[in-house]
Amino acid sequence: MTMTILVFGSYDFLTKLPDQIHKRATDKLVVITDFHQAASQIQTASPDVIFVQASLKGSVELCSWLKEQTQLSCIHCILVEDRPQQLAQRSQNGWEWEFEMTATALHQGADAYIWQLPTEVTATHNLILGQLTVGLRKAQKYRDLLQKNHILSAIALADSLTELNNRRALEWDLPRQITKARNQNLPLSLVILDVDYFKKVNDQYGHLIGDRLLQLLCTRLRHNLRSQDTAFRYGGEEFVVILANTTGEEAMIVAERLNRIVGEQQFSINSKLMISVTISLGVACLETDDDEQGNSLLDRADQCLLAAKASGRNQVIGEHQLSKLSSLKAVS
Repeated sequence: MTMTILVFGSYDFLTKLPDQIHKRATDKLVVITDFHQAASQIQTASPDVIFVQASLKGSVELCSWLKEQTQLSCIHCILVEDRPQQLAQRSQNGWEWEFEMTATALHQGADAYIWQLPTEVTATHNLILGQLTVGLRKAQKYRDLLQKNHILSAIALADSLTELNNRRALEWDLPRQITKARNQNLPLSLVILDVDYFKKVNDQYGHLIGDRLLQLLCTRLRHNLRSQDTAFRYGGEEFVVILANTTGEEAMIVAERLNRIVGEQQFSINSKLMISVTISLGVACLETDDDEQGNSLLDRADQCLLAAKASGRNQVIGEHQLSKLSSLKAVS
């Protein structure tokens, strides 16, 4: 594993570090002498290990700042003591004073505190390389943890049957999509669709056949969505599609196409069984007074879906059509 190492210190300080540090870091060794530049570099490209020269201005501040950054806690910070006054006092004071100095450095944010003793170069280098190994171990464990969390997150946000995103994923992604649309002043639409009379399929053929039908349906939906569209299994035989950068009129076109590609061709369950189904769809577009979580947007799309089912199923109803239907009912 190649390490990324940042040295907060002078080039003279760098030359006094073990040669193995250069070999471990290869081209990923960064040397900085300014506190603000170091903090910016750490936030932009987080290193695995930081060597801090104690005599450099801002060294203690950097250790303290790093300790406060929760998201950077995996970085191993090694404070190397090279201040002449402290080195002189070390030879005059006992081990209790040295332990106090070490405790202070650790409280200030360093993960390790090493004395750079010119008379004990080999021992100092061995200790530095030992701490480098600790940093490598921490970095590897952190990367393994990130990978495991990524896998677990993917599992938690995926529907095991259809391989679409699940409802939890929708609850996370919809607010993010709404914020993005509003920040960039872009339209956003949403489609809710439901398989018509799906209970009859389960009752007639059994739940295993019903599950297989849903899998084939979702495959067909995925293959007929655009790159910016995101599909979710909302529950049972009900699905939601977020249409990014899509107006209400464009969303109606997408929904009509989905309705057509599902209803026009039967689904081949196996070599002996073909099943025809249709879907009903409701379409809504994001409005300025919709809440940030997307509940009102979902509710309007759901009302359109209910209207599509109440009007005979196998059709798309948008908000404009829903308003007309409501007006006709009011007149009658």
